[in-house]
Amino acid sequence: MDSEPVTVTAAYRVNPGQESEFYAWAIAMLNVTARLPGYLGGGVLGSGQGSAEWHVIYRFDREESAQAWEYSLERARWATRAGPFIQETGVQRTAGLKNWFEGPVRPLPPPPKWKLWLVNLSAVFPPVLMFNVLVIPFLGDTNFLLRTLALCLGVTAMVTWLVMPRLQMLLKKWLYPPLQSIRGRHKRVAANGPRSRR
Repeated sequence: MDSEPVTVTAAYRVNPGQESEFYAWAIAMLNVTARLPGYLGGGVLGSGQGSAEWHVIYRFDREESAQAWEYSLERARWATRAGPFIQETGVQRTAGLKNWFEGPVRPLPPPPKWKLWLVNLSAVFPPVLMFNVLVIPFLGDTNFLLRTLALCLGVTAMVTWLVMPRLQMLLKKWLYPPLQSIRGRHKRVAANGPRSRR
């Protein structure tokens, strides 16, 4: 048996307008899977553009754990609870770490370049301004290359660890509005209960 971590990706086709029901079902199944030995993590991925194609990702420490989950009674029970709006279209298995970081599918398309440009500008401008006002005057007699290196080191450190993480959290809904609308529908369904179908 392969002792490398194993990623299992289950693909589903979901009826339009019922993404929130699928999301709630997938999260509940992941919560059950989290109690099984060898489970490392997982998630639910969608295109975020109203596509019917969704993926549920499961990560296990080894092949034996993945197979134990695959043939478990709990998985069988949750599979039978899938509504008529869910159709499993395939399962992909990948061993090793590469697939965990890169992902077998992309959860969302990247934001438009003009949005990325604005976010990067908002992240870089304040540290550059602060560094030029507070630090560069004290390095007046220093070599030009050393001053430039100090500027780059200081600004990139501030952007990487202080500014960009906060901007990403603050602007997540603006950068990825389709995903937020799907999550919003899921929260409303969870709070109000499932809608009755006619």
